[in-house]
Amino acid sequence: MLSDPLFILAAIASFGVLVVLAVGIGGFARGGEFNRKHGNRMMRWRLYAQFGAVALIMVFVYFRSKGA
Repeated sequence: MLSDPLFILAAIASFGVLVVLAVGIGGFARGGEFNRKHGNRMMRWRLYAQFGAVALIMVFVYFRSKGA
């Protein structure tokens, strides 16, 4: 499974969600200018990244359940 490119892509996308979430939470915790300027943008990026990660995971599960 670790050599499966689709699994690796889904794992990288999930890690990307984690990074965007960490940056967003860090900016929110610090407050200040960064949060005012980039808070909503980080939320949007997190939603896009989550959508992509979930879509890749669903594709992975679909193809693995079909035995491909």
